[in-house]
Amino acid sequence: MNGKITRPSLLDPRFLMAGMKESVKRLRPRDQVGNPVMFTVWVGSLLTTALFVQALFGHGEAPAGFIFAVAAWLWFTVLFANYATAAAEGRGKAQARALRAARQSIKARRLKEPRRDATAEEVDAEALRKGDIVLIEAGQAIPADGEIIEGIAYVDESAVTGESAPVIRESGGDRGGVTGGTRVLSDWIVVRVTVDPGESFLDRMIGLVEGARRQKTPNEIALSILLAALTIIFLAVCATLLPMSIYSVREAGAGKVATLTALVALFVCLAPTTIGGLLAAIGIAGMDRLLQANVLATSGRAVEAAGDVDTLLLDKTGTITLGNRQATEFIPAPGVDEKELADAAHLSSLADETPEGRSIVVLAKERFGLRGRDIQPLGARFLPFTAQTRMSGVDLGARTIRKGAADAIGAFVGAQGGRFPAEARVVVETIAKDGGTPLVVADGARVLGVIRLKDVLKGGIAERFAELRRMGIKTVMITGDNPLTAAAIAAEAGVDDFLAEATPEKKLELIRQCQTEGRLVAMTCDGTNYAPALAQADVAVAINDGAQAAKEAGNMVDLDSNPTKLVEIVRIGKQLLITRGALTTFSVANDVAKYFAIIPAVFASTYPQLGALNVMRLATPQSAILSAVIFNALIIIALIPLAIKGVRYRAVSAARLLRDNVLLYGVGGLIAPFLGIKLIDVLLTALRLA
Repeated sequence: MNGKITRPSLLDPRFLMAGMKESVKRLRPRDQVGNPVMFTVWVGSLLTTALFVQALFGHGEAPAGFIFAVAAWLWFTVLFANYATAAAEGRGKAQARALRAARQSIKARRLKEPRRDATAEEVDAEALRKGDIVLIEAGQAIPADGEIIEGIAYVDESAVTGESAPVIRESGGDRGGVTGGTRVLSDWIVVRVTVDPGESFLDRMIGLVEGARRQKTPNEIALSILLAALTIIFLAVCATLLPMSIYSVREAGAGKVATLTALVALFVCLAPTTIGGLLAAIGIAGMDRLLQANVLATSGRAVEAAGDVDTLLLDKTGTITLGNRQATEFIPAPGVDEKELADAAHLSSLADETPEGRSIVVLAKERFGLRGRDIQPLGARFLPFTAQTRMSGVDLGARTIRKGAADAIGAFVGAQGGRFPAEARVVVETIAKDGGTPLVVADGARVLGVIRLKDVLKGGIAERFAELRRMGIKTVMITGDNPLTAAAIAAEAGVDDFLAEATPEKKLELIRQCQTEGRLVAMTCDGTNYAPALAQADVAVAINDGAQAAKEAGNMVDLDSNPTKLVEIVRIGKQLLITRGALTTFSVANDVAKYFAIIPAVFASTYPQLGALNVMRLATPQSAILSAVIFNALIIIALIPLAIKGVRYRAVSAARLLRDNVLLYGVGGLIAPFLGIKLIDVLLTALRLA
């Protein structure tokens, strides 16, 4: 799997055939009853079909051909609405098949005890339960979601993320979560299973892309209720028109009673069938677009909320920065040569396996060609870094080289009878103010200088924050750094604000404060310590290569582990809301033209005066009714591509966005039916079909 699934074209013959078959299957009452608007159209189709059968036996209220044409186009209306939903779901089924292939049946080595050398038994992956311990070695697939409790390995996660580059997974910290269906490329890991069968990450993704677990969002529910209410109102209105027509004919002693077929057609054209037929497709397509952006949302509510987000909180380490500080500069103390400082820093870092230590060795090699050397004959004794000493180093005979925090090195030098140069202290303060981390190097009582460590920003991060700002979203960086360091990194990254020396309590307090002010808060991060804040945020995006706890607390998971993916998430959320609003506006607006087409036609024989409303000069009442019904069906199929693709979002003010959409979809929805109904009427008349 290469990650991004190529979605089938709407015009692909295989796609069309599959959608048509699914549309026919959805004609079952249990499928139709979930959509009140289309359910009433379905009932109307049954009723007109029964009236057609009655007409075949010579008891019809209108010509059998006319009733048949109305019944057929009502069935097409239902089928087209079914096709819209099937088309939206079908585009995700290719992705589901690819994901299901990643969940192939594999064997797992289940351990009796949580250690590598424990007794193991081979079982099917489906037999694993939450809490089981498994051993996975190089070349083997990870059988289930879990947390690494021992070992470190390179893992190929392309089956989930689509990224070909392997990632490191190790026990402890925020890189211990693994996903079933991915593969270990090197070394080995012992994993504790964290889910039961059917609840894995891939299972959730498959369920979502197939639409089986998609729940309606609050906005969609509210719109469904509104459409159902309008449908009931129009149903009640149309139900009273027949007795009124009968009464009027009897009182006048002339004219004809409106036919039941015409009243059914009137109801279908008055009811909001366009948006009713496309509503489910819009929601499903929004989820599909999010998955195409490699983001898994656990609910449609989160996608919808993303469209209204105005505040984004991000943690610094691993989200804004690469996560590992890198040595970028050697700054010698007065009277010390830079190469002497680099040599001492290099010696003290040869056994330092931290990212910072390795970066010092690399910098010394790049600047002065210093390479590994044989220091065993010198009786070298390396001292690892500890939280108590806050420094590390090496003893080489009489030399005691140390590197570490300024105050720790100051105390060490003082104990050796030396002093900390004022110039070096100024350098330390300058580095801290600039957002870097100073590491001081000393050789016995002499301070040799300072190493500048810097948090490296992820590529393109500042540009992405600028784009978020244009979208009206305020960005806030959250970090445990001191305020000076935090301010410097925030300025370099281009975030709007920051919270320094952040504790879990402070993070929660900040989110709740923003929510109290009426803001909708999104948060993206990767660490376990952010899980409570993620649970509180309205839109919580966990980084896929982060901690399992964070992924469980969030309502979205970014499979690409891109901290600024929220740009795409917000755009898709706004696109979902705008599409739903635009098509609702279009649906309501195009009903106006239907009124002018069908009301005069239905009551032409009862109230001849209503002929004045036939502003489109439609040929006959039968032609007018058929034209309106045909247009009502065809407009659904015509709008399916827009419902699935979505209305394009532009980063402009809400007022301008509303104005543009009202002009385009409101006025357009008003004009299009006049043209479409008239064109269909001309064709029907020319072909003598009405």
